Amino acid sequence: MRRRPIATASLSGSVSMSAAEAGDGDANKLLARADDERIVTRSVRMYLDAVVDPVVIVVGHEANRVRAALPEAVRVVHNPDYADGQASSVRIGIGALPDDVDAAVVGLGDMPFVRPETVTLLARAFHAGAGDPLAAAFDGRRGNPVCFGRQWFDALRDVRGDTGGRELPLTAPDAALVETADPGVRRDIDQPSDLPSE
Repeated sequence: MRRRPIATASLSGSVSMSAAEAGDGDANKLLARADDERIVTRSVRMYLDAVVDPVVIVVGHEANRVRAALPEAVRVVHNPDYADGQASSVRIGIGALPDDVDAAVVGLGDMPFVRPETVTLLARAFHAGAGDPLAAAFDGRRGNPVCFGRQWFDALRDVRGDTGGRELPLTAPDAALVETADPGVRRDIDQPSDLPSE
Protein backbone atom coordinates (compact mmCIF):
# COMPACT_ATOMS: atom_id res chain seq x y z
CA MET A 1 0.00 0.00 0.00
CA ARG A 2 1.41 3.38 -1.00
CA ARG A 3 2.13 5.80 1.80
CA ARG A 4 0.53 9.22 1.73
CA PRO A 5 1.84 12.50 3.12
CA ILE A 6 0.46 14.01 6.29
CA ALA A 7 -0.85 17.53 6.58
CA THR A 8 0.26 19.12 9.82
CA ALA A 9 -1.28 22.53 10.38
CA SER A 10 0.57 24.50 13.02
CA LEU A 11 -2.04 26.33 15.03
CA SER A 12 -0.19 27.59 18.05
CA GLY A 13 -2.05 30.90 18.03
CA SER A 14 0.89 32.49 19.83
CA VAL A 15 0.31 35.75 17.93
CA SER A 16 -3.20 37.03 18.49
CA MET A 17 -5.28 40.11 17.73
CA SER A 18 -6.93 42.16 20.42
CA ALA A 19 -10.67 41.69 20.90
CA ALA A 20 -11.43 44.83 18.95
CA GLU A 21 -9.19 43.81 16.07
CA ALA A 22 -10.83 40.41 15.74
CA GLY A 23 -14.10 42.12 14.97
CA ASP A 24 -16.50 39.83 16.81
CA GLY A 25 -15.21 39.77 20.36
CA ASP A 26 -12.53 37.14 19.79
CA ALA A 27 -9.01 37.82 21.09
CA ASN A 28 -7.58 34.95 19.03
CA LYS A 29 -7.07 35.72 15.35
CA LEU A 30 -7.67 32.07 14.45
CA LEU A 31 -11.24 32.47 15.70
CA ALA A 32 -11.94 35.64 13.73
CA ARG A 33 -14.14 35.21 10.68
CA ALA A 34 -13.32 35.24 6.99
CA ASP A 35 -16.32 34.90 4.69
CA ASP A 36 -18.61 33.79 7.56
CA GLU A 37 -16.24 31.02 8.65
CA ARG A 38 -13.64 30.87 11.39
CA ILE A 39 -10.14 31.39 9.99
CA VAL A 40 -8.91 28.19 11.61
CA THR A 41 -11.88 26.16 10.33
CA ARG A 42 -11.32 27.31 6.79
CA SER A 43 -7.55 26.75 7.00
CA VAL A 44 -7.97 23.18 8.23
CA ARG A 45 -10.79 22.28 5.85
CA MET A 46 -8.40 22.95 2.98
CA TYR A 47 -6.24 20.02 4.15
CA LEU A 48 -9.25 17.75 4.53
CA ASP A 49 -10.22 18.52 0.93
CA ALA A 50 -6.73 17.61 -0.33
CA VAL A 51 -5.15 14.17 -0.87
CA VAL A 52 -3.37 13.99 2.49
CA ASP A 53 -4.29 11.72 5.37
CA PRO A 54 -4.40 11.93 8.33
CA VAL A 55 -4.55 15.62 9.18
CA VAL A 56 -2.83 16.49 12.46
CA ILE A 57 -3.59 19.85 14.07
CA VAL A 58 -1.44 21.41 16.79
CA VAL A 59 -3.27 23.77 19.15
CA GLY A 60 -1.84 26.02 21.85
CA HIS A 61 -3.23 29.46 22.70
CA GLU A 62 -6.89 29.13 23.78
CA ALA A 63 -6.65 25.47 22.85
CA ASN A 64 -10.20 24.53 23.86
CA ARG A 65 -11.77 27.35 21.85
CA VAL A 66 -9.67 26.54 18.79
CA ARG A 67 -10.38 22.82 19.16
CA ALA A 68 -14.12 23.54 19.21
CA ALA A 69 -13.82 25.28 15.83
CA LEU A 70 -12.06 22.33 14.16
CA PRO A 71 -13.73 19.75 11.94
CA GLU A 72 -14.18 16.33 13.58
CA ALA A 73 -12.09 14.49 10.98
CA VAL A 74 -8.76 15.81 12.27
CA ARG A 75 -6.38 14.56 14.98
CA VAL A 76 -5.70 17.32 17.52
CA VAL A 77 -2.60 17.52 19.70
CA HIS A 78 -1.87 20.19 22.30
CA ASN A 79 1.34 22.21 22.50
CA PRO A 80 1.78 23.47 26.08
CA ASP A 81 4.90 25.40 25.01
CA TYR A 82 3.26 27.41 22.21
CA ALA A 83 4.62 30.67 23.67
CA ASP A 84 8.13 29.46 22.80
CA GLY A 85 7.41 30.07 19.13
CA GLN A 86 6.22 28.36 15.98
CA ALA A 87 8.99 25.76 16.07
CA SER A 88 7.56 24.22 19.22
CA SER A 89 4.33 23.45 17.37
CA VAL A 90 6.23 21.96 14.44
CA ARG A 91 8.08 19.66 16.86
CA ILE A 92 4.81 18.55 18.47
CA GLY A 93 3.13 17.98 15.11
CA ILE A 94 5.98 15.98 13.61
CA GLY A 95 6.20 13.93 16.79
CA ALA A 96 2.50 13.04 16.49
CA LEU A 97 2.79 11.54 13.01
CA PRO A 98 2.37 7.79 12.50
CA ASP A 99 5.53 5.79 11.76
CA ASP A 100 4.40 4.79 8.28
CA VAL A 101 4.19 8.24 6.69
CA ASP A 102 6.77 9.34 4.16
CA ALA A 103 6.21 13.10 4.20
CA ALA A 104 4.50 15.94 6.03
CA VAL A 105 2.85 18.96 4.49
CA VAL A 106 3.36 21.63 7.14
CA GLY A 107 1.09 24.67 7.05
CA LEU A 108 -0.21 27.50 9.21
CA GLY A 109 -3.59 28.03 10.82
CA ASP A 110 -3.74 31.70 9.82
CA MET A 111 -3.61 31.03 6.07
CA PRO A 112 -7.24 30.35 5.12
CA PHE A 113 -6.90 31.25 1.45
CA VAL A 114 -4.67 28.35 0.36
CA ARG A 115 -6.48 26.09 -2.10
CA PRO A 116 -6.83 22.32 -1.53
CA GLU A 117 -5.40 21.80 -5.01
CA THR A 118 -2.17 23.42 -3.82
CA VAL A 119 -1.70 20.85 -1.05
CA THR A 120 -2.48 18.06 -3.50
CA LEU A 121 0.03 19.50 -5.97
CA LEU A 122 2.77 19.54 -3.31
CA ALA A 123 2.05 15.94 -2.30
CA ARG A 124 2.08 14.72 -5.89
CA ALA A 125 5.24 16.68 -6.72
CA PHE A 126 6.96 15.04 -3.74
CA HIS A 127 5.97 11.55 -4.89
CA ALA A 128 7.12 12.41 -8.42
CA GLY A 129 10.61 13.23 -7.11
CA ALA A 130 10.48 17.00 -7.71
CA GLY A 131 12.59 17.69 -4.62
CA ASP A 132 12.64 17.57 -0.84
CA PRO A 133 11.61 19.78 0.82
CA LEU A 134 9.15 21.45 -1.53
CA ALA A 135 7.71 24.90 -0.84
CA ALA A 136 4.56 26.26 -2.43
CA ALA A 137 5.23 29.35 -4.52
CA PHE A 138 3.26 32.07 -6.27
CA ASP A 139 4.85 34.11 -9.07
CA GLY A 140 8.19 32.59 -8.14
CA ARG A 141 8.01 33.75 -4.53
CA ARG A 142 8.11 31.20 -1.74
CA GLY A 143 5.08 30.72 0.49
CA ASN A 144 3.38 28.05 2.60
CA PRO A 145 2.71 25.19 3.04
CA VAL A 146 5.95 23.22 2.74
CA CYS A 147 6.26 19.47 2.13
CA PHE A 148 9.06 17.75 4.07
CA GLY A 149 10.09 14.16 3.42
CA ARG A 150 10.71 11.82 6.34
CA GLN A 151 14.47 12.44 6.06
CA TRP A 152 13.80 15.92 7.52
CA PHE A 153 11.71 14.82 10.49
CA ASP A 154 14.65 14.65 12.91
CA ALA A 155 15.78 18.13 11.87
CA LEU A 156 12.24 19.45 12.33
CA ARG A 157 12.15 18.01 15.83
CA ASP A 158 15.25 20.08 16.60
CA VAL A 159 14.08 23.48 15.33
CA ARG A 160 13.77 26.27 17.87
CA GLY A 161 12.22 29.73 18.10
CA ASP A 162 9.65 31.22 15.74
CA THR A 163 11.01 29.84 12.47
CA GLY A 164 9.11 26.57 12.22
CA GLY A 165 11.79 25.03 10.01
CA ARG A 166 11.82 27.98 7.63
CA GLU A 167 15.57 27.75 6.97
CA LEU A 168 15.60 24.10 5.92
CA PRO A 169 14.22 24.69 2.41
CA LEU A 170 16.85 27.40 1.93
CA THR A 171 19.80 25.13 2.68
CA ALA A 172 18.72 21.68 1.46
CA PRO A 173 20.44 20.58 -1.76
CA ASP A 174 17.25 19.07 -3.21
CA ALA A 175 14.91 21.87 -2.10
CA ALA A 176 12.61 23.30 -4.76
CA LEU A 177 9.73 25.68 -5.25
CA VAL A 178 6.49 24.37 -6.71
CA GLU A 179 4.66 27.04 -8.68
CA THR A 180 1.00 26.84 -7.65
CA ALA A 181 -0.75 29.82 -9.31
CA ASP A 182 -2.35 30.20 -5.87
CA PRO A 183 -1.99 33.65 -4.28
CA GLY A 184 -3.21 32.15 -1.00
CA VAL A 185 0.22 30.61 -0.35
CA ARG A 186 1.54 34.15 0.29
CA ARG A 187 -1.47 35.48 2.18
CA ASP A 188 -1.85 35.15 5.94
CA ILE A 189 -3.95 36.93 8.55
CA ASP A 190 -1.81 39.15 10.75
CA GLN A 191 -4.03 42.20 11.20
CA PRO A 192 -7.64 43.29 10.56
CA SER A 193 -6.82 44.70 7.11
CA ASP A 194 -5.87 41.18 6.02
CA LEU A 195 -9.46 40.01 6.48
CA PRO A 196 -11.87 40.20 3.54
CA SER A 197 -14.14 43.23 3.70
CA GLU A 198 -17.81 42.51 4.23
